[in-house]
Parts: sequence; structure tokens; C-alpha cells
Amino acid sequence: PPGTGKTLLAKAVAFESGANFYSASASSFVEMFAGLGASRIRKLFAEARKNAPAIIFIDELDAVGAQRSGHGFNREQDQTLNQLLVELDGFEGSEQVVVMGASNRIQDLDQALLRPGRFDRQMLVSPPDLAGREAILRVHTRGKPLNLDTVDLGVVARQTSGLTGAELANICNEAAIKAGRRGASAIAQADFDWALERVVAGLQQRKVMTEKERRILAYHEGGHALMAHLMGSVMELQKVTIVSRGNALGYAFYLPEEDRYLHTKEELVDRMIVALAGRAAEEVVFGRVTNGAASDLEKATDIARSMVFEWGMADVVSSRTLRA
Repeated sequence: PPGTGKTLLAKAVAFESGANFYSASASSFVEMFAGLGASRIRKLFAEARKNAPAIIFIDELDAVGAQRSGHGFNREQDQTLNQLLVELDGFEGSEQVVVMGASNRIQDLDQALLRPGRFDRQMLVSPPDLAGREAILRVHTRGKPLNLDTVDLGVVARQTSGLTGAELANICNEAAIKAGRRGASAIAQADFDWALERVVAGLQQRKVMTEKERRILAYHEGGHALMAHLMGSVMELQKVTIVSRGNALGYAFYLPEEDRYLHTKEELVDRMIVALAGRAAEEVVFGRVTNGAASDLEKATDIARSMVFEWGMADVVSSRTLRA
């Protein structure tokens, strides 16, 4: 996915190998003038061979390596891709030139690029786990003054499950900006909490709401919080607010106990109950419902659909997947 550090990995390889490093964006090879992109590729590979051992890194490989049109070689992109294929095939074992590429759309690449002898070794770079997130946070807070009495990067790592390295770096920068705005000499845990909300939920919105709307919203979010506590959910409630951020009028923020990849049927049902508790609270207190539960209904529907169609958890039709 974007932001997981594919380009940083290439830089690390170049630094640790000690080889000459050539970096190029694939979009720089695609031009409107026929033959110009192919010419640039020839020059790049010729320069690398001349200064071997060398590493060539092509970022956003799908810009030049997308599947060919099938209408001959008239398109400039097809001609550029053909030249790249020729250069990859022309290597000999003694040339000491390695080619690396990065793409977050590998399914769109031409199959000729992925055959053995070309880009046949692939590595999936996924978002970091809990230990990885904490290590990344320590890197991006290096040199930043932290209030060690309040800041716990382990807690921040737990709060940021599923986020990429780029998003973690953004949270650290936003926390530093927030601390600077309030005139503090060090970053506090509250600054990280604010930065996390800004990255995950979006910018704070100033919406003029009536007293009745605020009351309905408070009961709605309170329903989520109360049911999450009563159900003993695997998600620990950390914060509930009616301050608008992004497209949400209010939201409840949960802190996962740990990174989870497997969930039981009971846990998934608990998640649906918590998601629907906001609308239920509106109906119990006011006797009517509003359109404020749109995202909650979407979340619960997605879970229910996956349970029935993908995970075989339906009571009537179980232990099988279904095609919609």
C-alpha cells in the first residue's frame, strides 16, 4: 500500500550494498514523442553498466510497465515497455547490475515483466505491526522534545493499528505542531491524541448545531460508548466526542488490545451491536431515528455481508461461501 516505505527500502539497499545507485521515476520515461522514453531507458542502463556494480531503482513501475494495448507497438508506452524488457533480458551474470522496482498496483503490470529472469522476486510491504509501529515512532520522534512523564510511544503504537509509516510520521509532525501552537517546550500525550484524531478522523469542523441536534448526537455517541462497555468488546473505548471532524458529526474512538487478524463470530456480532447502538439510543430516548447513523449502518452491513457471503457464519447457510 502507499506509504509503507517501498522507496525507503530501496534507499536502504543502496546504502548497505555500497553499489552505485540510480533512481528514476517510471513516469519520466513516458513521453508524447515516440522513441524518447525508450532512449532514456537505454541511456540509464548504459550508464549503470559503465559504473557497475550498480543498482537501478524504478519507482512507480506501473506507469511504464502497465499491460500493453495489444494494438501493435504504436503507443509510446508500449515502445518504452518493450525497450525495458529488452534491457532486462540483455543482462549477463558478470554485469553486476541489479534492477529494483516499486509499485502498489502489481496486478496491472504486464506479465512479461513478471516472468522468471525479470522482476521475478517480489516482496509485499505491508503496514507495520505493533512492534514496527513503535520503532517507527521512535525514529520520527528522534530530536523532538518529548514530555516523558506523559508520552508513551507504546500506547501511541496501539492506537495506530493499521496505519502506515508515512501516516505515523505525519502524526509525529502534527503532534509537534500542536505543542508549538500552545507554546509548550515539549510534546505531551494529549498532542499525540489530537494528532491521531486529525489524521484518522480528519480536520475539526465548526458546525453550528441547535441544542436539540447536540442532544440527539450526545445520546447517539453515548449509546455506542455504553454498549461497547456492556458487551465487553475486544475494543477498549478511549474517547467519545460530539466535536465534528471530517464528515462525522461525532465519533467514538476505540483502542485495540493488540493487532488481531482472526475474529470469532461472537466478536463480529459484538461489533455490529456496538455499531447499531447509536441509532438504538436515539429511538429509546426520543422515539424516532435520524440520518446520523449512515456510516454505522454501512459498517454493520459490511460485517454482516462478509459473515454470510465470505466467512460461512450464517445460521441457515453455514460453512460455505456464496456468490452475490
